[in-house]
Amino acid sequence: MDFELDKTRIPQHIAIIMDGNGRWATERGWDRTFGHKAGIDTVKKITSECARLGVKYLTLYTFSTENWNRPAYEIEALMGLVLSFIEMELFTDNNVKFRMVGDFKRLPESVQKKIKYMEDLTSENTGMTMVVAMSYSARWELTNAMKQIASEGIAPEEITEETINQHLVTNFMPDPELLIRTGGELRISNYLLWQIAYSELYFCDTYWPDFDEECLHRAIASYQGRQRRFGKTEAQVESEATPLNDK
Repeated sequence: MDFELDKTRIPQHIAIIMDGNGRWATERGWDRTFGHKAGIDTVKKITSECARLGVKYLTLYTFSTENWNRPAYEIEALMGLVLSFIEMELFTDNNVKFRMVGDFKRLPESVQKKIKYMEDLTSENTGMTMVVAMSYSARWELTNAMKQIASEGIAPEEITEETINQHLVTNFMPDPELLIRTGGELRISNYLLWQIAYSELYFCDTYWPDFDEECLHRAIASYQGRQRRFGKTEAQVESEATPLNDK
């Protein structure tokens, strides 16, 4: 089914929790790592489609700080897959800039080098920015920001929301308008907790390896069918959206 998307209301920042890789593989009698491999193809499809639609930022939850507790063989496989999807072709073909947010120092040296290389190589690209949240959790990010603020000797009464924003690892991008979670789970899993205060949330049962362009369009269509009020009443929002000469 095709969705007629309003091209003037495409979310500028979409964040995705890519869930269901392991279950997708297990249900087929395969090792969980096969699901992660299949998920890489989805990353490429969705990145390309978001760039085509005019999305400015796509943030993908790739590996959380809690994921370090998984079996060693699965962590090793995941790290290898990260190296495989950070390919120049994906970024050059779509004019995409690559960024990474997370606890960089915990990553294997080979992954650190590849990430730094790709960030430098794509820094001049002018299209969408694809952000990989890796070795990341929102509580880690907020704790890190608080430590930085304390170390700078900023007085408590001088701390504002903007102060905190400036000390987050995501300070280079706007908050997500739309957060998508695949795989049927209905939770946030310690992802961008500060940034999604007013994001629209979209949950679907589709496992990430099966999430395709149509699924993405469905999520965006759901977003476009909602009214974003930011604490205001429906009447206030409708009044503000009405041109003066129509009042």
